[in-house]
Amino acid sequence: MANPLSALVFWRGEEGRWPLWLPVALGAGAALYFALSFEPSTTFGWAVLAMAAVAALIAAFGLGRVPLALAAALLLGFGLAKGRETRIATPVLDHALIAHLTARIAALEPREHGVRLVLETVRSGAFVSGQTPRRVRVALRSGGDLHPGDWVSLTAKLDTPPAPVEPGAADIGRSLYFQSIGATGFGYGRARMIVPAAPPDVLQRMRQTIEALRAQMTRRIQAALPGSDGGIAAALITGTRGGIAEEDESALRDAGLAHVLAIAGLHMALVGGGLFWILRAGLAAVPSVALRYPIKKWSAGAALAASLFYLVISGAAPPSVRAFVMLGMVMLAVLADRPALTMRSLALAAAVLLLARPESIAEPGFQMSFAAVTALVAVAEWEQRRQRTTPRSAWRRYAHGIFMTSLVGSLATLPFSLFHFGRAAHYAVLGNLIAMPVMGFWVMPMAALSVVLMPFGLEGGALHLLGAGIDVMVAMGRWVSGLPGAVSLSPAMPLSALVAISLGGLWCAIWRGRVRWWGLAPMALGVGLAVFAPLPQMLVAGDASTIAIRGDDGRLHFVRKPRDKFTAREWLRRDGDGRDIGDAIGMPGLRCDGVGCAVTWRGVTIAASLKPEALAEDCARAQVLVSAVKVNCKEPKTVIDPGAAAADEGYQVTLSPMPSAISVRAARGARPWVPNLNSAE
Repeated sequence: MANPLSALVFWRGEEGRWPLWLPVALGAGAALYFALSFEPSTTFGWAVLAMAAVAALIAAFGLGRVPLALAAALLLGFGLAKGRETRIATPVLDHALIAHLTARIAALEPREHGVRLVLETVRSGAFVSGQTPRRVRVALRSGGDLHPGDWVSLTAKLDTPPAPVEPGAADIGRSLYFQSIGATGFGYGRARMIVPAAPPDVLQRMRQTIEALRAQMTRRIQAALPGSDGGIAAALITGTRGGIAEEDESALRDAGLAHVLAIAGLHMALVGGGLFWILRAGLAAVPSVALRYPIKKWSAGAALAASLFYLVISGAAPPSVRAFVMLGMVMLAVLADRPALTMRSLALAAAVLLLARPESIAEPGFQMSFAAVTALVAVAEWEQRRQRTTPRSAWRRYAHGIFMTSLVGSLATLPFSLFHFGRAAHYAVLGNLIAMPVMGFWVMPMAALSVVLMPFGLEGGALHLLGAGIDVMVAMGRWVSGLPGAVSLSPAMPLSALVAISLGGLWCAIWRGRVRWWGLAPMALGVGLAVFAPLPQMLVAGDASTIAIRGDDGRLHFVRKPRDKFTAREWLRRDGDGRDIGDAIGMPGLRCDGVGCAVTWRGVTIAASLKPEALAEDCARAQVLVSAVKVNCKEPKTVIDPGAAAADEGYQVTLSPMPSAISVRAARGARPWVPNLNSAE
């Protein structure tokens, strides 16, 4: 503000909006916890929560209300994130092993080839005493007749949860840790059912009943609709996505329709909102009921109950919980005769989810769903304040709604899509314009009808109609994704750019007056940080054999055929490079023989040794040496051998102006989800 008077004018116009920043501060506190390079002690976490309570208490008496309330929310988010880590803490396997396990199936997910089990109450002599993970995740080629709650015996090869492929990449190990999964792997042969080693408690029985219901529904869906159609139908109804063909998922994603596969706002709105409309219309058709009873509230209550059931059978993923809370706020507002869809209800939904699961702040689903809905609500508020003189017809309102929803949602989620996935779908508006009517009037109604008929064994007809609708929707996705320039790839965006764009977008969405446009400055800064972010000059995987160097053409090139193909594909994806691995092998100036390879990069000699015979020469001439065998070079240089690469989980190497390397482990920090590193107490 230019002077105190303008500040006063601004505050009087916006004073009712500042509470919307409380969930932002709550999420910022949780994000601050995850950004640390060390693990704070439990005592420190309690101290932070105590400071949050003191700040909130002082703010309640009106002393520095706004800054202290925001500070309290920030501290609360940090403290709750630490508390959540303490509650779900699990030992993390620090080396590969083959173990014979007996365990209870906590969750079962059919895959395109086989099944994936999450096992709990794990018992095995292969683990060090006191270091058995609370849960492990195991893939099997065949699931047989297994169900959640069954006790099984199997032999599996287990390893540490996946680390990021390079510093700054997605940390799958952290995500698994907050599901109490401390090891992943695959099973040998089949799992044998055994007599339960311990009876389940009440909560476990509830979870098992829900998971068994989901698994049974998924089997019946996929029995009626084999192949990818059944996988998509299961994703829409039970949230199980393992059976979707890769080409179908890719087509929907590149057409801007990936959101139809993740149960979130669209699905909850169609189920809850559709049932609300149908019930209200049906009751209104009976004058003796409509004139005597609050049919609007009855419809809202029934829609809320149906949405809760949908949330339960869908697996209650964070986007689903967010959507349910948001829909719940709308229906509760109807029950209380209050305005239904407001920015405050969205803020409350965000706060509820962050209070329950602070780790959601780091998840793509949470970020993208709230970004989209925040932008949509902000645009809806703006349109409500506009003076419209010419009324629109029903079909124009419908077309305008789909167009604006697709456009605003696509723009709002674009930074997060680029950050997490490195790709942007350019025809998302077109894809949604043609596919959403099929989704809203065909696919989801048939999905809901099949669920209603399933207890009676009559779901076959509805499921086949659902499959036909899915075929039409996928065909539309394939057509849109096949248009020229449908997708563009982009190098990975730095976190600083995403933070700047997010804060600028929130500033524009939350405030209403002219000051809202100040948010364009941090958004422009974020765009600049993304465009001019330096790209890695050299990458080394944890096997010390998969190596990529940036060539003079600006693209990554593999020194030899990568052993770690998953990491190699992720490197190319994060680089915005659509080439296959085979097309990226080799580079000008690279010289290879039977014992290794060497290349000179702008005056820096890089050697990749394969055998001990090459070490003497490579140690003498190379400034950067990556060896597939143990190295003992005395000269001061950047040296990476298999032991160092495996322990440090890979490296990003800077070649200019002086060679240096940062490891994945150093970037992750000393956190409890990083193997061999324990939380400070």
